[in-house]
Amino acid sequence: MSEAGGAGPGGCGAGAGAGAGPGALPPQPVVLPPAPPQGSPCAAAAGGSGACGPATAVAAAGTAEGPGGGGSARIAVKKAQLRSAPRAKKLEKLGVYSACKAEESCKCNGWKNPNPSPTPPRADLQQIIVSLTESCRSCSHALAAHVSHLENVSEEEMNRLLGIVLDVEYLFTCVHKEEDADTKQVYFYLFKSVLNHTFLHDGFSKMTHHTLNTSLSLRAFTLVCKLLRKSILQRGKPVVEGSLEKKPPFEKPSIEQGVNNFVQYKFSHLPAKERQTIVELAKMFLNRINYWHLEAPSQRRLRSPNDDISGYKENYTRWLCYCNVPQFCDSLPRYETTQVFGRTLLRSVFTVMRRQLLEQARQEKDKLPLEKRTLILTHFPKFLSMLEEEVYSQNSPIWDQDFLSASSRTSQLGIQTVISPPPVAGTISYNSTSSSLEQSNAGSSSPACKASSGLEANPGEKRKMTDSHVLEEAKRPRVMGDIPMELINEVMSTITDPAAMLGPETNFLSAHSARDEAARLEERRGVIEFHVVGNSLNQKPNKKILMWLVGLQNVFSHQLPRMPKEYITRLVFDPKHKTLALIKDGRVIGGICFRMFPSQGFTEIVFCAVTSNEQVKGYGTHLMNHLKEYHIKHDILNFLTYADEYAIGYFKKQGFSKEIKIPKTKYVGYIKDYEGATLMGCELNPRIPYTEFSVIIKKQKEIIKKLIERKQAQIRKVYPGLSCFKDGVRQIPIESIPGIRETGWKPSGKEKSKEPRDPDQLYSTLKSILQQVKSHQSAWPFMEPVKRTEAPGYYEVIRFPMDLKTMSERLKNRYYVSKKLFMADLQRVFTNCKEYNPPESEYYKCANILEKFFFSKIKEAGLIDK
Repeated sequence: MSEAGGAGPGGCGAGAGAGAGPGALPPQPVVLPPAPPQGSPCAAAAGGSGACGPATAVAAAGTAEGPGGGGSARIAVKKAQLRSAPRAKKLEKLGVYSACKAEESCKCNGWKNPNPSPTPPRADLQQIIVSLTESCRSCSHALAAHVSHLENVSEEEMNRLLGIVLDVEYLFTCVHKEEDADTKQVYFYLFKSVLNHTFLHDGFSKMTHHTLNTSLSLRAFTLVCKLLRKSILQRGKPVVEGSLEKKPPFEKPSIEQGVNNFVQYKFSHLPAKERQTIVELAKMFLNRINYWHLEAPSQRRLRSPNDDISGYKENYTRWLCYCNVPQFCDSLPRYETTQVFGRTLLRSVFTVMRRQLLEQARQEKDKLPLEKRTLILTHFPKFLSMLEEEVYSQNSPIWDQDFLSASSRTSQLGIQTVISPPPVAGTISYNSTSSSLEQSNAGSSSPACKASSGLEANPGEKRKMTDSHVLEEAKRPRVMGDIPMELINEVMSTITDPAAMLGPETNFLSAHSARDEAARLEERRGVIEFHVVGNSLNQKPNKKILMWLVGLQNVFSHQLPRMPKEYITRLVFDPKHKTLALIKDGRVIGGICFRMFPSQGFTEIVFCAVTSNEQVKGYGTHLMNHLKEYHIKHDILNFLTYADEYAIGYFKKQGFSKEIKIPKTKYVGYIKDYEGATLMGCELNPRIPYTEFSVIIKKQKEIIKKLIERKQAQIRKVYPGLSCFKDGVRQIPIESIPGIRETGWKPSGKEKSKEPRDPDQLYSTLKSILQQVKSHQSAWPFMEPVKRTEAPGYYEVIRFPMDLKTMSERLKNRYYVSKKLFMADLQRVFTNCKEYNPPESEYYKCANILEKFFFSKIKEAGLIDK
């Protein structure tokens, strides 16, 4: 028999059973499918080659095909069939791997069926259960002599061993058919590991390693060893053995923890409902990583010849051994990719994965339900773009080991873990909702059939409203005024049309759309991308980054013809300068070159340009907004630039002015001076999300407009027109218009005093006033929230309760950023009391007395005019 025809374990190899010598194995009753189905790590390559491993079955850049297809399921079915077979059939299977023990002189390494079944087995032939007295074709001893060591083995232990046997056979198939040398090497390593785990077990002490090797067909085993030695000669010392010395986790923090930190870092300020949407996106993203098939190192080497392949090869080996292969070989311990790998692996797959996910989403958008389409097409691209900045940033805090232990962050924001460790669950599709992330593996008998959901949102029942809810609402730093939350939600539902943000409709923008609206929508769809790039002297620049720098040089040279090209080249490639590049269809169409001076607290904008055929699309505004958010993240809140006569208008629209806020000593000698240009500056507000600012303003205007319309509909009284103008009157006070006060309008002349500019001064003043109010003898009814037992129906009448304890909590949390908020809350205490209680009651009288006392104190403090 030639080497190419060596038989694998269980008769999987070509020509199994063709030889009659002690090293050749006959076909076994339980065999694997001739070509593993697509979806398993041993999926057959296109064309029916049957090559194992993900490298031959997937595209060069990896694939999102998960292991939850037919591969794992079929292996599990085979194991279930074998485990449910009669004990005699199980002994026959294990006897193949058991040396003869009839007499010491017998050298037979495994029982061989004297009547082998045809290869491949025919479905129309009923399998015959072999008797323990059946003689071995090789040594003529009975099957019982081969399996005598299994007489007292429990059924559970025997089933476990049978599962490992099938894993061995399947791994051998992978070794035999895999064409990629790196993947073959890993399969071979696992093949030996499973063998050692199985046949060097204490219960098999009579079986030697020599017996094992010969029982697995010496010819085939030698072929594998030769292939391994050949790969060693061609590629040097194998990395597999050394790379597996380190056990999971391989990097901290893990990808899952990093994404968890990202959600807290970027979105902890959002309301619970909006934050839950972000959590769903994070769950979706981590789920895709857990089922992402990495490309083989050889394929990656062809696609990116300049990348460091050694580090990727090491991670690829670990991924195969601990995450991929254990999905169908449950004899091996299995780990989730997102829990044992960190930023290094994520960086190596993120760009390609992001592009393929967005492309897949665009192709399948018509198949998605409406609510899921909004989540994936509108929010997911923005989520991935923001995450990409943190993944490739050198200074991102989300990868710090002590991110969660930062007491200042967790105590101020009350952050809780938003992403919990994943339970073992059923197969997840890209379009799954949160409900489909729950466990769905009922009835599965093998971990090979199981997959992880990747993430789980904060579990538990919905919180019921209690009296403490009032206090929690008081602590929430949001000003809702007297507008019920139900009304706000109703208005939001009328001004938000998800269909308007999907498909071709997004191209038809209204005449009143913001300048950056079109650019924002293109970024969400993945049409344009933003990357901060720069040259480096410490490490070899990426080829793509160098190409982008050349593209930026060309854009600046064409759009700034009066600037010397050599000067532009020197600054663009200067390691001290960075450029925010605008990428469309893989090429540079614009950018902003800048230099940061952290010690001086400002950044100089050197060049800013968008190629001429891409102008008037809002790219310039969106580009500047991204730059502002980048600098807020790096705690630099001032821009300076010298603008020529043609750029002054653009910079004014971006918030620049000729009034420079920072001292002249901070920038003189640092910033480059240009003849005939005007120095302009811009101060950033770290609380503003600039890339979404126009959307927020637009939404606020729409809400106010709808609320005004509702208010007008509630005012049913119609007044006659004003007749005073017929008598020659040219102007009247606004407050004299009949019905004006009923609309909620209040004269502005009553409060002309200025707010204290110092927040600490305002805090001290309000604290003193509140303390005096609480100490007043008439304040006792208002010290704590009203109890339901003492005032039945109170919360049905009073929609916005308030009390002095709640105000103290708000003051402590720095909620009162202005005197108006403080006065409104205290006024609400008195108003609620008068509304619920009759005028002759003691509570009503206390409210009147305390209200007069309060106004006297705020006048003394100078908060209102006397």
